[in-house]
Order: sequence, then structure tokens, then C-alpha cells
Amino acid sequence: MEASPYGLEALWSQGDFVIKSVAVLLVAMSIASWYVILTKALQILRFQRAAHAAGHQFWDTTSLPEGIATLGTENPFAEVAQAGVSSMRHHAAHKGHLHDQLSVSDWVTLSLRQAIDEVSGKLQAGMAVLASVGSTAPFVGLFGTVWGIYHALVSIGTSGQASIDKVAGPVGEALIMTALGLAVAIPATFGYNALVRGNKTIIAKLNKFGFDLHALFVTGSRSSNNEADNHSGAANGAKLVAVKGA
Repeated sequence: MEASPYGLEALWSQGDFVIKSVAVLLVAMSIASWYVILTKALQILRFQRAAHAAGHQFWDTTSLPEGIATLGTENPFAEVAQAGVSSMRHHAAHKGHLHDQLSVSDWVTLSLRQAIDEVSGKLQAGMAVLASVGSTAPFVGLFGTVWGIYHALVSIGTSGQASIDKVAGPVGEALIMTALGLAVAIPATFGYNALVRGNKTIIAKLNKFGFDLHALFVTGSRSSNNEADNHSGAANGAKLVAVKGA
């Protein structure tokens, strides 16, 4: 069976250096965007499980070390909780220098905010790739389109006749490059929007967790309207005496 002279195979075999370069660039952009989409989606799923543990298992324990241990390693909520514990210990150890300048509430707030910002930075890593691919891929494909049309015009001018065999190949290249550009940009754009929404959900849960931790460190009780949560927070608050005095 004779291969089509106007398909993808023909594009690669008959196309010049510019067309091949544009095609390779689009394929590389597609691979990069799908890699980011898959890895960030797995990261969000992992952080969502961590958020569930932080919202339930952490507050069911009777001490902060035990609560942090239940969150496990490589858990952003554990990092935030550990940052709060470290800030309490640091403030207690240096209160002669810090007490006149920052209250324990302000110091814990700054430490928790810094920890949450670091986790937010991890969530945002790689998002620029999707934004760049989604915004530039159509124009890269359009460049291939323009180059293909240019070749069609050159073929017409060289042959002196606008026969279909002279223009079909270059025009086919142009259409294929347009389709490739859209095929790369559309998944990147949808993936970016979905990941941004997932990141916002995780950051909101981190802020809520940080707010509860702040209330626990400063007042000895978790900020919550749920009586069971308040009882759990009070139990943990009793354990904070050791942290403050460390």
C-alpha cells in the first residue's frame, strides 16, 4: 500500500529544517507539559491525603510529637506543625532578646506563614511551564503554518503553475503544524487551570491548619466550633507547657 504523500510521515521526510525544528519543538513542549500535569496531579492527590490526615488524625492525638508523627514524612502539614513547634522553642529560648520586640503570637504567626509560603512555592513549581506552553504553542504552530504557505507560494512561483501537486504538500504541512500547535496548547491550558484550582484548595487547607495551630500554641486550644475538636485541642494545649518551657 502506497504511503500518503501528505501525512505526518511525509511532513518529516519532505519538510525542510525549519518545519522539522518546529515539529520537534512542539513535541518537546507537549512532553514537558504532560510531565508537569501528571507529576503535579500526583502531588496534589498526595497533599489532599495529607490534608485529610491533618484534619482528623492529627487532632485526635494527645501530644504534638505524636500528632506530627501521625502525619509522616514529606508531609507539608507536618512541616508547618514542626515550624510552629520550633518557633515556640526558639521564642522561649531567646525571650530575653525577642520578647520586647515580638510577642509569641507574632513570632508564631511569622514562622507558620513562612512554612506555608514554602509549601506554596513547591505547589507552584512547574506551573510556569504549563502557562508558557499554553500561551506560546499556538504561535509556534502558526509559524509552521506561515512557513508552509510560504513554501506553497514558492512552489507556485518556481513551476509557473498552481497545480495541486505543487501546493498540496506545503499546504498540508501548514495545516498539520496548526493542528499540532493546538494539540499541544489545549491540554496545557486545561491542565494549568485544573492544577491552579487544586493548589488553591491545598493552600486554603494549609492556612486553616496554620490558623488552628496558631490558636493552639497561643491560647492552648484549637480554634473550632466543634466541641470534639475543642476538647482535642485543649488536650494538646496541655502538652504545650513542655514546648514553651523547652
